[in-house]
Amino acid sequence: MVGSNDPFWNYVEDGADDGSMKCMFCPHTYAIKTSISRIKWHLSGERGHGVAICRGVPKEVQEAAFQAMCDGNKRQKITASSINVNDCGISTCPQEQNIENENTGGGIGRVQREVQVVEPGVGEERITSHAIKENDVVSMTGMRAQEDRVSEGALESRPVEEDVENSRRSVQVGAGARSSESLKYNKTRGVPLPTSSTKPVGQAFEEITKVIWSLLVDDEVSTIGIYGMGGAGKTTILKHIYNELLQKLDICDHVWWVTVSQDFSNNRLQNLIAKRLDLDLSSEDDELHRAAKLSEELRKEQKWILILDDLWNNFELHKVGIPEKLKGCKLIMTTRSETVCYRMACQHKIKVKPLSNGEAWTLFMEKLGCDVALSPKVEGIAKAVARECAGLPLGIITVAGSLSGVHDLHGWRTTLKKLRESEFRDKKVFKLLRFSYNRLGDLALQQCLLYCALFPEDGVIEREELIGYLIDEGIIKGMRSRKDAFDEGHTMLNRLENVCLLESVKMYYDDIRRVKMHDLIRDMAIHILQENLQYMVKAGAQLKELPDVEEWTENLKTVSLMRNRFEEIPSSHSPRCPYLSTLLLCQNRLLGFIADSFFKQLHGLKVLDLSCTGIKNLPESVSDLVSLTALLLSCCDKLKHVPSLKKLTALKRLDLYWTTLEKMPQGMECLTNLRYLRMNGCGEKEFPCGILPKLSHLQVFELKQLLGTSYAPITVKGKEVGSLRNLETLECHFEDFSDFVEYLRSRDGIQSLSTYKILVGMVDYLYWENIDDFPSKTVGLCNLSINRDGDFQVKFLNDIQRLICERINARSLCDVLSLENATELEDINIRDCNNMESLVSSFWFCYAPPPLPSYNGMFSGLKGFYCGGCKSMKMLFPLVLLPNLVNLERIEVMLCEKMEEIIGTTDEESSTSNTITELILPKLRTLELDCLPELKSICSAKLTCNSLEDISVMYCEKLKRMPICLPLLENGQPSPPPSLKYIRACPEEWWETVVEWEHSKAKDVLHPFVKFEYW
Repeated sequence: MVGSNDPFWNYVEDGADDGSMKCMFCPHTYAIKTSISRIKWHLSGERGHGVAICRGVPKEVQEAAFQAMCDGNKRQKITASSINVNDCGISTCPQEQNIENENTGGGIGRVQREVQVVEPGVGEERITSHAIKENDVVSMTGMRAQEDRVSEGALESRPVEEDVENSRRSVQVGAGARSSESLKYNKTRGVPLPTSSTKPVGQAFEEITKVIWSLLVDDEVSTIGIYGMGGAGKTTILKHIYNELLQKLDICDHVWWVTVSQDFSNNRLQNLIAKRLDLDLSSEDDELHRAAKLSEELRKEQKWILILDDLWNNFELHKVGIPEKLKGCKLIMTTRSETVCYRMACQHKIKVKPLSNGEAWTLFMEKLGCDVALSPKVEGIAKAVARECAGLPLGIITVAGSLSGVHDLHGWRTTLKKLRESEFRDKKVFKLLRFSYNRLGDLALQQCLLYCALFPEDGVIEREELIGYLIDEGIIKGMRSRKDAFDEGHTMLNRLENVCLLESVKMYYDDIRRVKMHDLIRDMAIHILQENLQYMVKAGAQLKELPDVEEWTENLKTVSLMRNRFEEIPSSHSPRCPYLSTLLLCQNRLLGFIADSFFKQLHGLKVLDLSCTGIKNLPESVSDLVSLTALLLSCCDKLKHVPSLKKLTALKRLDLYWTTLEKMPQGMECLTNLRYLRMNGCGEKEFPCGILPKLSHLQVFELKQLLGTSYAPITVKGKEVGSLRNLETLECHFEDFSDFVEYLRSRDGIQSLSTYKILVGMVDYLYWENIDDFPSKTVGLCNLSINRDGDFQVKFLNDIQRLICERINARSLCDVLSLENATELEDINIRDCNNMESLVSSFWFCYAPPPLPSYNGMFSGLKGFYCGGCKSMKMLFPLVLLPNLVNLERIEVMLCEKMEEIIGTTDEESSTSNTITELILPKLRTLELDCLPELKSICSAKLTCNSLEDISVMYCEKLKRMPICLPLLENGQPSPPPSLKYIRACPEEWWETVVEWEHSKAKDVLHPFVKFEYW
């Protein structure tokens, strides 16, 4: 099997007897002669290489695989001016900040922030103003990333909105870099607020201070919102700025601090502000008149800054009496909710993030106040204790303070144990977090947050997966459609992110939305769950055996044992838990055997998740779990047998994807309440007739193909799928074109589907290996004879996003779909279609109703086009359609032996006088033309493509003109497109002596980018 000494062969296991191979981290299989390169791409997490992505690879292996393939050179360096910070996610303590990529399978990236602050000289108290526009993005000075493969969520989890414009400019923060306690203050302006002796100083504090100072001196900025989780340091930062503002007479004439807190009302806030202004409102009871007096008083003052700390609710400024956008005046607020910032119309929002591990440790040791160095053993435990505080300054300070003077190793061990078991609770931190939870005020929202605690600590949770659980549990309910339920789920998660109880996470390698729960918040959630002893949560605890029988109490309702290390559940385990409704045993990959006795006394079970385990047989006792509503067995790649499902009539979700079942489970036709069914073929070549019509409530039907050496296509009858009137998501394979047409006719089109991936005909499984990465509305037509049924065209795919045609006999795309209606089409892929002469036939121009210009909008959403091995293809796009291709990013054409024109004119165009002479393709990044021996023209018009990155023209030796116009300098000389990376050309003689560009000196300026390559 091993063809070299490459260490990545160690991550491949022997597969079936046919010599195939298997990934040791996921169920993916490799063909017999798979190259080590394909294996590395599989492990790397890098998409776009025609290889399925491994979902279970450890971080370090994924990173090593990526580096091995890219040699580290493709990592984009993030320069000082390119890291965006708004919502400015800034931690609030010293030391260089290392932001780790927290993900389930990604590499570890780090960001090192380097602050370039010009220290003021003696007497310098001036702040250099940055030019900040209202919708610009605040970019941290000097921040740069050593590697770009950092979780975007770790850097920034929200859309960016501000920019302190040129990060290379220096900001003189004056006294802003000094301790406010050392300043002499002017008592007529106010008395400095007391601050902790542990002041957040150093790099991170300087950065966030600099951003806020820059906004304070910008006359265009009137409202600033600072938000973040409770205990993250928002108030502390602003206290120091307030104390310094008291001394800065040139910034403002007055600065007032008002602590709002949760006991909010307009009347109370008016009193608090009036007290700061020495304004007496006691004689005025009417809120409107009180607001008028307050507003009048504020307008009398010239330049002022009003700080509202700990704002829990939004309010209308005019109803309180705060003037809006008064020149020279500013309103600053701190809140735990980003939503409050939005509703208060803050022009600039700054998120205060938890501390990095390094900063947390520095703060921890500072507050610990240890005069004697800790022993190496104690120091190791102390660092673990600091990490348990999840970067929350309040938590770190409180925990470290409680441990001051503790030198005994046993005391430190006990503390760490209690922290990890969620039993250790300091009243300040817990009360703060618990209050945030209570303030949610929505039972479903609280249940959603608590459900996140069932996942392993530090785990990154895919939103779609989490929302699926919330639907299974009935936390999201009352929705007519699954789409509505998911919309509700995303709304709930957005709200939890906005109040900083969950954190958004973005991986570098895909666009999947994820969330993460901070450790302390998870501890708080587990504490709440366990208050009534109805929950057992030991997810990710590395258990080698199932919890003892004593822990399986009768009143248990939910048990989460995700991601542990036990190998079996023996017959000695038969817990008597009649109220247990949820059992999560997923991601226990070593779990190979479950005794039948285990489920005997769990008759109340509703949600059972055994996905990603190594079980070979599902116990027969599962057949008697008549209350079961969700049975999840995906990625159990050794699972051969599932007992009869006949009694499980309450089942709503059944997931059997990527199992190796030898036959279809019995009793499928009895699952009349099923809403979700995902599975592969189970040894069948065709889905048994008669089952689908009985599953009339199905909203999701995904009949997947097992690929690789386990490729086992399973088809389904079009009429049976068409009977599913509630269907929203469909993935299936129709045997031939007539089945597909029958489905379309029985459904009267598929416009009601929100997602579909449909294969028709015999497919090349190597190409379809990455179907999960295809756009959500994809159709592939393979090895088919198209009957050119006009009625079929009318019904077919107005909202299609990707169309793949492989070895079909269509003469043009007009035979396949109604082009003028397919305005959402993003990607066209045509392979080995030997009857096709052009994308759009001249016949269509003559007879398409209504007459021209009905093509306006056709291909307007197209981003990518590939055409390969089409022996009769002579022209791709007609010139008349070129103005529509404003979103086109990629053109790849190869091995088309008769191709003469990429963009050409039809006879109808030639007969008109409205000839197009110059066009812009503003987004075109890749132009690849390979092995087109008859190609004479790319386009008769001049093309401006200033976003081009890659140009490849190989073995197109009859091509004499490149119609691309290069950008011109002020002196009229051409320059390369600013985004250009390289030009591949072959043969060299053709490039040097035959082909000409629009400008005579174009070749000279492009010469550094040209690489001559030969096949």
